[in-house]
Amino acid sequence: MTPPGPSLTVRPLQYRDLDDLKQWQSEDLEAGGDQSAAEATVSWIDHQRRWYGPLKVLSWLPGPMPQTPATFVAERQKTLVGFIQVSPFNRTRSTWRVEQVVINRQALAHTAASAYMDVGSRLLRHCFEVVWEARTWMLEVDINHKSAMGLYRFNGFQPLAQTTYWALPPDQIVALAQREPDLPNLLPISNADAQLLYQLDTASMPPLVRQVFDHQIQDFKTNLFAGASVTTNRLVKQVETVAAYVFEQQRKAAIGQFKLTISRDGKQPHEAGLTVHPAYTWLYPELMTQMAKILQPFPPQSLRLTSLDYQPEREACFTHIQAIPESHTLLMSRSVWHKVREARHLSLEGLQLSDVFTGLQPAGKPIPGRMTWSAERWQTLIGPGQSASVNPEPPPEASASQGDR
Repeated sequence: MTPPGPSLTVRPLQYRDLDDLKQWQSEDLEAGGDQSAAEATVSWIDHQRRWYGPLKVLSWLPGPMPQTPATFVAERQKTLVGFIQVSPFNRTRSTWRVEQVVINRQALAHTAASAYMDVGSRLLRHCFEVVWEARTWMLEVDINHKSAMGLYRFNGFQPLAQTTYWALPPDQIVALAQREPDLPNLLPISNADAQLLYQLDTASMPPLVRQVFDHQIQDFKTNLFAGASVTTNRLVKQVETVAAYVFEQQRKAAIGQFKLTISRDGKQPHEAGLTVHPAYTWLYPELMTQMAKILQPFPPQSLRLTSLDYQPEREACFTHIQAIPESHTLLMSRSVWHKVREARHLSLEGLQLSDVFTGLQPAGKPIPGRMTWSAERWQTLIGPGQSASVNPEPPPEASASQGDR
């Protein structure tokens, strides 16, 4: 890979950068996907211009907004050539998610063909260095976007799991709503149910995925700011959220749950997230029927389904109700081990043993003992060049002096 050169710098996004980003055209962008991904990037830039101030204030607050993203831009010769957006994935902020990496091909038209790989790698590695609290990084990429997958693999990301997004047509939603679901213990989700939802999440996911997600009980609680966001979406965007779970009386556990986002005006598809315990996969059609009945009073729209419990019965159920697979994505992860820089004054090189054990140094000249007298006096008595026997007899004066004591 050709090094990006010293003129490429990466820094946090500033308000003055939004005017430059607004000039970007979707056809000039490489967003790691198709043209729709580039168009979504342009919409994101407009959203940042509108809400830059409030989002900046929220990012300064400690704790309540863990999902506030961070954006870094790449600048070469005072021209923005790309940016990256990352955000915490859980409340403990041990796992961070790469939301998007966007490169302006037009700004790099006169550089090497590997400019996308160079700038993208520089942006990723900058995040690895400055976000010290992240132990694990994760991202989701479409399996057909080869350039993005090559960028992420080059920077250490490994495949974690595959995810399929499904779309249920409006006529199938109407057909599902004709029957009654068998859900006797369906309860609304509240913060008091966080422990049950955490246990359901732990049981439903593969161990490696669960380790990367690193969910804790507080991840299943809704704080004040999240509640305000739901209210704002209902009033401004005409979007309403309904969440419920199935409680199993004998085990005292949650065995399935769904979160349904409803488009009240019918201008966008409905969305739903679904989780089912591996021992209760018969809940798939029942939960789908329950969501179809909830959607009956609203304008007809397709339902976009997401399920991360990776059960084979899930795909069988979605195929049976004639859901259409929209896209296949690859979940990738990367671990980060930060090396602590050693300070020069803490270096142990050249440190003598006497400097370490200063408290063990003798206060004065040692008093000669028997071994000290033998080592010095005996050699004088036997004369130079002579060797002592193994068990030598002590000199007469030494014996006499000892007897006098």
